[in-house]
Amino acid sequence: MKKMFKLSLIMLLAFSVVLAGCGKKKEETGASGGDSAGTAKSAVKVGLVTDVGGVNDKSFNQSAWEALQGLEKDKGITAKYLQSKSKEDYVTNLNKYVKDKYDLTWGIGFDLGADMKTVADQNPDAHLAIIDAVVDAPNVRSVTFAENEGAFLVGVVAGKMTKTGKVGFVGGSEIPVIKRFEAGFKAGVKQANPNAEIKINYTGAFDKPDQGKAAAATMYNDGVDIIFHAAGATGTGVFNEAISRNKAGGSKVWVIGVDKDQSLEFGDDVTLTSMVKGVSTAVDKVTKEVIDGTFKGGAETLGLKEDGVGLADTSSKNVPADVLKEVEDYKQKIISGEIKVPEE
Repeated sequence: MKKMFKLSLIMLLAFSVVLAGCGKKKEETGASGGDSAGTAKSAVKVGLVTDVGGVNDKSFNQSAWEALQGLEKDKGITAKYLQSKSKEDYVTNLNKYVKDKYDLTWGIGFDLGADMKTVADQNPDAHLAIIDAVVDAPNVRSVTFAENEGAFLVGVVAGKMTKTGKVGFVGGSEIPVIKRFEAGFKAGVKQANPNAEIKINYTGAFDKPDQGKAAAATMYNDGVDIIFHAAGATGTGVFNEAISRNKAGGSKVWVIGVDKDQSLEFGDDVTLTSMVKGVSTAVDKVTKEVIDGTFKGGAETLGLKEDGVGLADTSSKNVPADVLKEVEDYKQKIISGEIKVPEE
């Protein structure tokens, strides 16, 4: 009897050890799946659809994708992107993520607005978000920026620092967002230097560096020494033209970058300053709302007051302190409402 009791006790203890081992294994599996730093793997999936400028446009598409890459590392989400080759790709690319049950689908750029509206109406349970356009749908978060306010400040820089009295603006397509860049830039230049001449050129494309290079060449040949571009990947050509001229010697020319600090890509020798848009901040913020379960549709505009636009932190490398002081004064006047920057 005692032998049987001891045998039963041993079997019971062994069974308990097995159960404990299984429970421990299950817990370890649930905590794994993150990166090497220990980030827990999230179930959230986020897709991003670029406009035709592409994910490596050195501008706002790239800023948006970099934000998602950061969340992939920090929060463990799954992030993917589709690069649109033409406008005809927008609906197909947006629908790809919606049909695959992604938790959030981003559209980057004004041009995606109408197609996102179509997709949103057809898929009312999907969560979508867009940069640079307002889509009137309850399941879409629209984030736009007061580009005119930021452009006013770089216009002040250009007006104060031009040596020839001639500055230029190279835009992509003539759409509302780019017209806001132009309007603000012109207003800032004229505020700082009423006698300055401003040359304007729209290439009609955001993905044609050769057209940006040609537009810049024409302006520099006409005596312009500072060009502000708002042309996506087309603006790469503006930088390339300026770099070539500066290397060849002769009169110094500058480019003012857009959307992100473009001196980090093209260098301080050619980048006077950059008008930065908080695209990465907006993408990070809205995506985190999806992760937290607090996502809501609606529209918001980010300007100087919200720190949504402004000059790059590296501006002091080429812009004198007295000019930056004047820029700061204008910034505060815009925030207070003393100066109303035109949008067109």
